[in-house]
Amino acid sequence: MSSPRLTALEVLETEQLGLTALSDALQSDEAPLAIAFQAAVDTINASTGRMIVTGMGKSGHVARKIAATLASTGTPALYVHPGEASHGDLGMIADEDVVLALSNSGETPELGDIIGYCGRFDIPLIGMTSGAGSTLAEASNVALLVPKSAEACGITKAPTTSTTQMLALGDALSVALLRLKGFSQRDFHTFHPGGKLGAALKRVTDLMHHKEMPLCAPNAPFSEVVEAITAGGFGCCGVVEQSKLVGIITDGDIRRALSGSKANLTATDIMTRNPRTIRDDGLAAEALSMLSEYRITALFIVSAENEPIGLLHVHDCLAIGVV
Repeated sequence: MSSPRLTALEVLETEQLGLTALSDALQSDEAPLAIAFQAAVDTINASTGRMIVTGMGKSGHVARKIAATLASTGTPALYVHPGEASHGDLGMIADEDVVLALSNSGETPELGDIIGYCGRFDIPLIGMTSGAGSTLAEASNVALLVPKSAEACGITKAPTTSTTQMLALGDALSVALLRLKGFSQRDFHTFHPGGKLGAALKRVTDLMHHKEMPLCAPNAPFSEVVEAITAGGFGCCGVVEQSKLVGIITDGDIRRALSGSKANLTATDIMTRNPRTIRDDGLAAEALSMLSEYRITALFIVSAENEPIGLLHVHDCLAIGVV
């Protein structure tokens, strides 16, 4: 009896071979799977409706994940259980939708009503199966034929490698559509506002402090600069001339100025010109990266005209879980 570790390695190696076979089947533009994949992407992209993803058993679990990935990356999608479809949920499938049906064998009987419904109402059907010549493959407008590969459990033939292949091919579809649609990080945040990823994709304008920003004029006397920094509570003060940010004064600048004579000093004398800033459409993750890279604690958020519209402190990013 092999050890659990060796079994794990055997499973991973077997499934890796399945993914390699899938990758090999897409290497050439003339390969059948490559042609079918392009047709599937074109069909989905041309649709004005939603992606209806369906499957039974283990394929159903994979279908749910594919639907979730599509929906979060700009392609409206939902999962329909084939059994429930036969008892009324076919009404969830509209004429302008596209159906993606998963079945390793291509002979899953529970898919019969959905397949028939697509044919009757001319709804595009994309089949994902390893069963070339199967009922699903023959009925599909586009058949994504997954290369037959050994299942990781050779004794029971339980769906393992085959479901991994379908999951990967579903991810490939989602990412191809995402790029075709020009779906951006900011679009993704709209659908994924929660968690650490959602926090990183927040815009800096969602976190910035914009009321009573610590600002002063270039000719502001030293005492006024100190007062602005103290009142602001951010350890810095922006220097603004004709509404444009021209410099920044930090606590460190004040300490350095105190080492000499502060008589007649103005903001211009002690400020750092052309300070680090971030545009108002920047992301929280970008801001935190700049704060870390330049070893600073605060960033002014500026408009396209370099007008200060807010101030972001490193603690604002950390407080919501940006890492």
